[in-house]
Formats: sequence, C-alpha cells, structure tokens
Amino acid sequence: MNDLDPKIVAAINGENGEAKKAGTRNCLMNRRQFLLTSGIATSVVMVGIPGMPEAQTPAVVSTYPRKFIAKLSELVADEPFDFEYPDEGEYAESILVKLDKEAGGGLGPDKDVVAFNYTCTHQGGPLQGTYQADDKALGPCPLHLTTFDLTRHGIFISGQAYQSLPQVLLELDDDDIYAVGMFGLIYGRFDNLQG
Repeated sequence: MNDLDPKIVAAINGENGEAKKAGTRNCLMNRRQFLLTSGIATSVVMVGIPGMPEAQTPAVVSTYPRKFIAKLSELVADEPFDFEYPDEGEYAESILVKLDKEAGGGLGPDKDVVAFNYTCTHQGGPLQGTYQADDKALGPCPLHLTTFDLTRHGIFISGQAYQSLPQVLLELDDDDIYAVGMFGLIYGRFDNLQG
C-alpha cells in the first residue's frame, strides 16, 4: 500500500527531467533560500537599513486647558465639589473631593484631594450623588452597580466596568487648585479634548 509508482516519485522530486516532461517549470529558490531571504527582508523592514536616516515623525501632544477649580483651604472633608473639565461638553462633569485619607494622585499636604470624571466607564451611567464617604468610593452606578475606589486612582471595586474612572490631574498653586489634564479616556469620547 505504501509503494508509489517510481515515475510519480521522480516527477515530485524533479528527477530524471520528469518536471520538464510534465510541463512544470523549475522553482527559482528552494524552501531554505526562501526562509533565509524572507527573514533578512523582515529584519531590514523592522529594524531599518543601517546608515539610512530615520523618519522624523513629530509626536502629537495634547494640551489641556489649565482651569481654576477651588481653593484648598475652603474644601471640607468628604464634601464633593462638582465642576466641568476639560470643557463644557458632554460627559465633562467631574468631582473634586478631600478624602481625609492619602490617595493615589492626591494633592495637598496630606495628598488627599483628588478629582475624577463623573461618568461610569462601562456604559456611561451618571455617578453624580453617589459618593460614599465611609468607603471613599464613587458608586454604585445606576445602570450596572459598578463602584470605584477613589483612593486608588479610581479603580473599579465591583460591577461591570473594566476600566478605572478617568482621573483629573490637579496642580496646586499656593491655595488654588487647578485642573491641568486627564489620566484616562472619558466615556463617549475618542479624544478628551473633542467634547
């Protein structure tokens, strides 16, 4: 059963001029040559040709507005302050709160003042009015009950969300608190500055 016709084997292997008789043409390179050539070509494309200047692609830098939010001395522990950032557009509502507990990205002498976007990252549920002072958390979201930990950069504690809340980056100038950027993408936007 394993015996093959020697003429077929010769045709497959290209022996005795069987390939020419069958009308097939000879290959330009064998498998080893092909793999070697494609490996070299891939390396050149990925690394670049030595001695050639590299392409100069300018980096795209987003410049967020610097916006005054509140005075540090006027903040009361666990009393949220609402504001809009980075613009007045959709999903720009944010919360500034003094947690009275050190937090990731916190501002002030106790590193306890943080700000976050008010929109749930799962399906855009509104989180206004859901601050929990005892847990230093925001939520549960009215749509799917996601809750976020404000002491750990807004990471979700429970629920359906899989991304942390976008954190508003803060800057302290004497007693004035300014919003200067965002860490994370605001729900419903492809770019935080395109509200």
